[in-house]
Amino acid sequence: MLERLRRNLVESYIGAIALGWLLAQDILHFVGIFGAPVRAWVSQNTYRTLTQKTSGVEDFPFQAAFPELVTTLLLLLIWFTLFRWLYLKPFRPNSPEPAPNVEPPDSLTKK
Repeated sequence: MLERLRRNLVESYIGAIALGWLLAQDILHFVGIFGAPVRAWVSQNTYRTLTQKTSGVEDFPFQAAFPELVTTLLLLLIWFTLFRWLYLKPFRPNSPEPAPNVEPPDSLTKK
């Protein structure tokens, strides 16, 4: 059953489209690794100015990048697993093999 699914995914290019979509999502989350701390820092500064509260330490929140990092790594693992399953294993087409050339016995040949 899985071999038939794999064959259908490869032959109809749905597998390639799905792999491209997963890779695009992975790239977006990778970019999010750098954007998440900036978003958190801007949010903290905006909140701080709205409430007029000043705290002694205004650190850059690098921990905001951790969920994006985990998502990136998991998507990359899923992408690589699907890529390996679909395209790196030998593919056996479902077409019948041609019969080998067998010579007829001597009694059937004309002399």
